[in-house]
Amino acid sequence: MQPFTTLAGVAAPIDEANVDTNQLCPTRFNKVPRGPKYAEILFYDQRNDTEGKRTDFLLNRPPYDQSQLIVGDSNFGCGSSRETAVYALYEFGIRCVIAPSFGDIFDANCAKNGLLTVALPIATCASLRAMLHASPGMTFAIDLEAQTVTDGQHSIAPKPPISDPAALGFATGAVVTPRVAAGSTPGVANAGRGRDQPSVPVSNS
Repeated sequence: MQPFTTLAGVAAPIDEANVDTNQLCPTRFNKVPRGPKYAEILFYDQRNDTEGKRTDFLLNRPPYDQSQLIVGDSNFGCGSSRETAVYALYEFGIRCVIAPSFGDIFDANCAKNGLLTVALPIATCASLRAMLHASPGMTFAIDLEAQTVTDGQHSIAPKPPISDPAALGFATGAVVTPRVAAGSTPGVANAGRGRDQPSVPVSNS
């Protein structure tokens, strides 16, 4: 697990709700040993046609092929408990997923593998994705200590508290078993989140 306290990188908007773990890592790849091959496995059936040729899927196109963050929609990582879904994201280079809600087990697997999840309201995530579509290559920055999501200069989201001890592992590189608590307060690296949060406007200050 590669430690970090801050993260800045290209963010990719994934507009589809209910992105499941089978999309992130199709079942036929589940027994592949963890390693660089998982970078090619991520969203394999969306990124490749039936003949194995690259499609026009977002993550195949510059600058999104260099993304380190994803801004998704509700219930990201739902479906089966396969940890390989997280391997695929991580090996592609994704270190943070922002979404209104996450599959519970996916969220916990992310925490174990050094991939940060940030739960923000539906309207906020929709606004962030619209910003990214309008400005391809836009970078977002995450600061764990300050607990902020910014575009490099301005806050672009409500301040989410770090409310799970697993978050401490991101600064040290330690593998920490996350606490899964249904109905826990939305925040950074807060496992067990499966419900969308109330809509609030994006802050520009």
